[in-house]
Amino acid sequence: MTLEDVHERGSDRQIALNLVGISDIQYPLIVVDRDSQTQQTIAKFSLGVDLPKEDKGAHMSRFVEILSQFQGKVNLAEMPRMLDLIRTRLDCDRANIQVAFPYFLERSAPVSGATALMDYECSYSADMDNFGSTAVMSVRVPVASLCPCSKAISDYGAHNQRGYVTIEVKAVQPGPEIWLADLIEIAEKSASAPVYPILKRPDERYVTMQAYENPAFVEDIVREAAWSLTQDSRVLWCRVNVVNHESIHNHNVFGSVEWHRFGSEG
Repeated sequence: MTLEDVHERGSDRQIALNLVGISDIQYPLIVVDRDSQTQQTIAKFSLGVDLPKEDKGAHMSRFVEILSQFQGKVNLAEMPRMLDLIRTRLDCDRANIQVAFPYFLERSAPVSGATALMDYECSYSADMDNFGSTAVMSVRVPVASLCPCSKAISDYGAHNQRGYVTIEVKAVQPGPEIWLADLIEIAEKSASAPVYPILKRPDERYVTMQAYENPAFVEDIVREAAWSLTQDSRVLWCRVNVVNHESIHNHNVFGSVEWHRFGSEG
């Protein structure tokens, strides 16, 4: 018995679609860190392709088949090969992969040396078409900020809060790797103080005074992170977004900037 492939029927509307595919499929992911160590994590994948106006639909099951084909060896270095396979198997011009995952680093408290794992929200987005491929890596880093104005006008103390620095980068290709740990360090050094997973009393004292000695507006943090990225020859393009969760207001503050080594995207 022959079953009809409904996807091969023509589309009445004749409208091409930018992307169709599957999203929020969880799969193990291997992340290689700056020290050539590997880390197993769980990622959420989104896989998509463009759809010509004459096609009714895409073969969704093929996305899962391709992901399963890489079982046990799914890592960021394999994404270009996966994109190429998606384009071949689904007979399309454009393929897109988006991956979101937690990344862990063991962090040591600044005085006691107590260690614990710290998690960071990371993502990787890659796109391939007939003209080439692009990839964007992103990490969201929690930081502490202390208000310069509050410090300047107060007899003692200053308000401080937790903020989040999100850095997105495209790397110069071909060229050396940009590591997640590199971006995390840039984000933390741009703020008043890092955020730690564990602090003993001597550590808490140290971090409190460190933040007090390094006050920074949200604008300062954005500029400092952006400046560090522009000085890195590995970076082709970057976007920095910072959000501070204000401790004395019922609102947040933010700042952002985008930069390209050659003046504009593309």
